[in-house]
Amino acid sequence: MGQQIPISEAARADDPARDESRNDGTIEFARDLAYRRLGIVNVIFFGEPQAGDRNWVLIDAGLFGTKTLIRNAADARFGKGARPAAIVLTHGHFDHVGVLEDLAAEWDVPVYAHPLEQRYLDGRESYPPPDPTVGGGLISLSSVMFPRSPVDVGDRLKTLPEDQSVPVMPGWRWIHTPGHSPGHISLWREADRALIAGDAFITTRQESAYAAVTQAPEMHGPPMYFTPDWDAARESVRRLAALHPELAVTGHGRAMQGVEMRDALQALARDFDTVAVPRVRA
Repeated sequence: MGQQIPISEAARADDPARDESRNDGTIEFARDLAYRRLGIVNVIFFGEPQAGDRNWVLIDAGLFGTKTLIRNAADARFGKGARPAAIVLTHGHFDHVGVLEDLAAEWDVPVYAHPLEQRYLDGRESYPPPDPTVGGGLISLSSVMFPRSPVDVGDRLKTLPEDQSVPVMPGWRWIHTPGHSPGHISLWREADRALIAGDAFITTRQESAYAAVTQAPEMHGPPMYFTPDWDAARESVRRLAALHPELAVTGHGRAMQGVEMRDALQALARDFDTVAVPRVRA
């Protein structure tokens, strides 16, 4: 188990009073960015509030059984029945594509992903098995039971452009951040230095069921049990740290902002082999 890099509550990017007053089930960390926590994972919404039909984007697609929660949050945030312009995937692990097939069909939308991730999204190939011996927590130990079978949205699947633009997200670019999965991507907007990191790094200790529930903030490498390439993961964290983001939302944990978050990310990049890489490997 790696060491912790704690982050104080002061670095949270959300405003609890504002989120409660909106009462749409999402946590807003910029005017056009919000996320919904679904058990152990976050889904992210990009688009202005009440943007209407085809004027917003869903990033990742949560756990199995959360379709109604995602759809209701989208209705409340963007307008009743408002469908996204697309679904963009950071990667295809089970907790990020749990209701992808259902939502893509219901909303009749394209699904964008990195070409190296597409074999896990068109029914061709399963991910390698997890390593339950790393991380030292209940979720790590339980990971052998997590689904690995590929989803199949091949008829809707589109490759992200080689120029790193994101067709349905003006002002954003995608960054290849492998390690946790071969085709993992993060999303970056230079204008306000906003980062959607997926699982390249996260802000909770995902291996621990207690930490996943309480969401105690800390800077953490990718979930250990599902990360097969630690050399690539190290370089991905360093690539993202070099951006010096002002806002960061990850696949697990709370959105964070400001100097303390950047300092913690720099520490993770600098000391990755000590604080992130598991000490026990299968």
